[in-house]
Amino acid sequence: MLRSMYSGVSGMKNFQTKLDVIGNNIANVNTIGYKKSTINFQDLLSQNMSNSGTNPMQVGLGTTTSAINVNHNPGSVMSTGIETDLAIMGNGFFVVQDPEAPGADGQFLTRSGSFSVTTAGNLVSAQGYNVLNSAGAPINVAGYDSFSINRSGEVVGRQADGTETTIAFVGISNPENPEGLKKVGGSMYEVPPNTPTQTAALANTEIGSGMLEMSNVDLTEEFTEMIIAQRGFQANSRTITTSDEILQEVMNLKR
Repeated sequence: MLRSMYSGVSGMKNFQTKLDVIGNNIANVNTIGYKKSTINFQDLLSQNMSNSGTNPMQVGLGTTTSAINVNHNPGSVMSTGIETDLAIMGNGFFVVQDPEAPGADGQFLTRSGSFSVTTAGNLVSAQGYNVLNSAGAPINVAGYDSFSINRSGEVVGRQADGTETTIAFVGISNPENPEGLKKVGGSMYEVPPNTPTQTAALANTEIGSGMLEMSNVDLTEEFTEMIIAQRGFQANSRTITTSDEILQEVMNLKR
């Protein structure tokens, strides 16, 4: 009887975690470059009641969370018409650098291409982090009347007389296991060790200028999963209530 209570408690805890994941996904439905998370469960150890007979007699002890995975499927692309808004048309991440933390420790990956140009001419993210080129250096467009970024990620500076110069190529990082990336907030991820920064062509992808990749959260799926989590929570709650009622009957036998 107590086993059923413990199983119910573990189920309620895990469905609460599932609701936490769903709530975070819904909260970020309009976050640029956000990738939704999904949760998986697995059963706990089973208690052996008897080893006699053909099949073992076992009673499960509940459930636990086995994994919370990030779904890196691409989100829909929204056209903005702003030259510095970039979207990766395929796999890979932009690489940004915290100007106050030089070196590899200050680098992060992101799919959020909402960039702008500072007064010093640096292309930066919404957090003010420098966007790195394929050589791992900040992209600077100072000294040019205008610039453009084509689908190969080439940053082309244009002088007043129409002369064009290739300034740099937007850096793209394509880690081997994107599902294993650790989120650090701000739609950014930690950079795994030995992950090179390269051009879009070498990363086998393209870059869209004047557009942004939106969140890949599907509200229909999230609301469906929310209903399932709610019913699962209620069912486990009912298990605890029923077990408590049976225990109460046992205690009343003394009277």
